[in-house]
Amino acid sequence: MALQNLVRQRTSGSLNTFGSRWVNRAQIRASFRIFVHVLPATLLLTAAGCQWAASGHNTTGTQLYEQGQYTSALQRFQKVIATDPQNADGYYNLAATTHRLGNQRGDQSMLTQAESLYNQCLDHDPNHLECHRGLAVLLVDTGRNDRAFALMKNWATQNPTSAEARIELARLYEEANDPDTAMKYLEDAVQKDANNPRAWLALAKLRQQSGDLPQALQNYQQSLAINPAQPMAAAEVAKLNHQISGNAQSATPPGQAQIAAPAYGGGFLNRY
Repeated sequence: MALQNLVRQRTSGSLNTFGSRWVNRAQIRASFRIFVHVLPATLLLTAAGCQWAASGHNTTGTQLYEQGQYTSALQRFQKVIATDPQNADGYYNLAATTHRLGNQRGDQSMLTQAESLYNQCLDHDPNHLECHRGLAVLLVDTGRNDRAFALMKNWATQNPTSAEARIELARLYEEANDPDTAMKYLEDAVQKDANNPRAWLALAKLRQQSGDLPQALQNYQQSLAINPAQPMAAAEVAKLNHQISGNAQSATPPGQAQIAAPAYGGGFLNRY
């Protein structure tokens, strides 16, 4: 169970480019995804009591957050780490909520506290994706862009086979209006993990923005082949099919027969 909050963006509206974690760019400044640590049902019966209690506090805290009751959510997330001091998601939830309140109130001390909590989350889980993202956004929020990029580059360097680290680094570059470097990291991401739908989705959007519509279409289809439950991506496929077909028809000289091209759904030309 997870809470999807609005992501800080710097340009006008765009598709949810990096999958469920990157929403419309016309929205607000904070970048949070509240994670709830829910153990599989078969493990709940044997899990330690503190873990079970922490899960309950995370769940309730997320519900309060979704209702805009941030102070009450904060109190629940504080109980998570009090109950289970090793719970990385609890530190992340607490950091993200503190970050949100700090931005909302213009409270620098809360932003400093949020930064400390993000770092504690990473102490317990060095590869926590959302925590890397949240900390990077906080660093940008507070004018430390270089440190945000250093954070993400170090994560990618320390995880040479991780597609996720490269996706998030590419995301940061795209938000900094450097789509060429973002493209490079996304191409690297799909080489590291050709079965990562987020990487293909992000690559598709950047290629669509660059005007490479056939390649963008192919990448959307690759993402959907891995994870069909992406209605926005499916909508982009339909739109691109129509657009490419229209472009082909308009390029055909009057009176000249147009040769039918094979459907794109029949297979992928390239696999990065």
